[in-house]
Amino acid sequence: MQETTREDLDSVVIRFAGDSGDGMQLTGSQFTSATALMGNDLATFPDFPAEIRAPAGTLYGVSGFQIHFADHDILTPGDAPDVLVAMNPAALKVNLPMLNRGGLVVVNRGAFTKSNLKKAGYEENPLDDNTLDPFRVLDLDISKMTLEAVKEFDLGAKAAGRCKNMWTLGLMFWLFGRDRQSTVAWLREKFAKKPKVAEANIAALNAGHIYGETAELPSGIGAYNVPKATLEAGEYRNIDGNLALAWGLTHGAKLANIPLFYGSYPITPASSLLHNLAKLKNFGVATFQAEDEIAAVCAAIGASFGGSLGVTGTSGPGVALKAEAIGLAISTELPLIIVDVQRGGPSTGLPTKTEQSDLFQAVWGRNGDAPLCVLAASTPGDCFFRAIEAVKIATKFMTPVMLLSDGYLANGAEPWPIPDLGQIDDFPVSFYEGEAEGFHPYLRDEETLARVWPIPGTPGLQHRLGGLEKGQDSGNISYDPDNHHAMTELRAEKIQRIAQILPEATLDSGEAGADLVLVGWGSTYGAIRQSCERLREQGKNVAHIHIHSIWPLPRGLKELLSSFGRIIVPEMNNGQLAALLRAELGVNAESYAKVAGQPFRIAELTDEVARRMENAS
Repeated sequence: MQETTREDLDSVVIRFAGDSGDGMQLTGSQFTSATALMGNDLATFPDFPAEIRAPAGTLYGVSGFQIHFADHDILTPGDAPDVLVAMNPAALKVNLPMLNRGGLVVVNRGAFTKSNLKKAGYEENPLDDNTLDPFRVLDLDISKMTLEAVKEFDLGAKAAGRCKNMWTLGLMFWLFGRDRQSTVAWLREKFAKKPKVAEANIAALNAGHIYGETAELPSGIGAYNVPKATLEAGEYRNIDGNLALAWGLTHGAKLANIPLFYGSYPITPASSLLHNLAKLKNFGVATFQAEDEIAAVCAAIGASFGGSLGVTGTSGPGVALKAEAIGLAISTELPLIIVDVQRGGPSTGLPTKTEQSDLFQAVWGRNGDAPLCVLAASTPGDCFFRAIEAVKIATKFMTPVMLLSDGYLANGAEPWPIPDLGQIDDFPVSFYEGEAEGFHPYLRDEETLARVWPIPGTPGLQHRLGGLEKGQDSGNISYDPDNHHAMTELRAEKIQRIAQILPEATLDSGEAGADLVLVGWGSTYGAIRQSCERLREQGKNVAHIHIHSIWPLPRGLKELLSSFGRIIVPEMNNGQLAALLRAELGVNAESYAKVAGQPFRIAELTDEVARRMENAS
């Protein structure tokens, strides 16, 4: 067979979309794995439906997976897709408005039945009118061709139909020059106990690939190649945020030389953190699925009292339920890590959509003056290092630490250079084993103000802890008003001293004194960074600061911010960090809010900043 001539592209954004039962997340993840093995840089964005099982064929049940891959360094899953794979009418209707004009639509005509068209709100079949005129279209009956490809396996119509995502994946592998072998191996491993199912899916995968090789494609649709990216030398693997958090927490506990206990109650999008940690028993990790959020955090506090590192994970609604117990950890001054994988709110809100709306809750959301440290991860890979930092702070300062992630980081993946763990300094915990005479549990380190950590059962160190206020010189229950005032100030001062071991505020890009600085936190990192690059290409003098320590704020931040003519804070909430910066630092921080359940696009951020700069001038 004559070798296919391929057009070189520097980057491509593909969005796979279908019903929640069409296997789009699996299809996207397998395309991601093959793309990583090809040596491209990549970023992904799984976009789940909120309903557990919305009626098949409806707009509410559409599941999407977007991947951006390139021959150069990229930081986001892309703005508008170049390619849309739509497995049914609902997937087409929901996602078509996102597609670049002139983009490629690969559509499964077999699913465009009268019933499915009605469920999606189409009066006419969009494949037969002018709806798709602005795009290049590959109109295929994927359902029919899949059944033909797997008929020898006698799976039955329903099971055979489930193979259509593999047929589609095979076609996409051919269109973009991906190798099938990693998926073949994965299918045989996944269905090792059902070899007929594995071979049927492989047959469908191969059939889709063969179709691309042999079919005469419409004009304007060809085969493409995205060359390898030039990345820093090293060993890489794909990683998502929740996996990176699990590994970071586990390695942090190893560096502290204490066991890790994870107490959790399942909640989207934090649940896979429990799944990942449950696989790490051989690293001294104990996991506990509690009956509710309060039991989960209280179990983690109990583990810390006993000398382990107590960790609990949840999302915004769970943080609200855990608030009183977190206050208990603050009062008892025990190390505790609370991982908050944020989602859209309030209440149940948008369970599967991403948002950054828990910042106020993390910093101030407890009864009484109850300060704790708040950190925020910025990329899936950064979750690993931020988790280690959280362990170090919690054990060094004897305090709870809130670690903020979000649905975008939790589920999104990127190539991650595997770090040399030997280059990360350890910070072994020292439990109190001093003299029993004069001992009480609120003896403190003069530098950090951390109280001692005595292990229950140590001879002569009997003690009790609880939520009632303690006497600063005895550890006994105290209702003395002056003591309560002093203890409140002491707990606040201890948290502020954490800033001394954290990096000072620095620029991520640009120069101090620029006309404008974009200040971000969390998962907005990639969009802000690349938006700044575009703005500078347009001749605009802009800079970027990304904050990883929300509370306490980094040293020198006020002085750095004061050097800029204008401060804009893009964030996926209604202006929470901007309000915090104005309140704490007295700087004139403008909010650029997006509360849509979707991450910032580079283009929208670039256009908005440019518009504001032009209006000001």
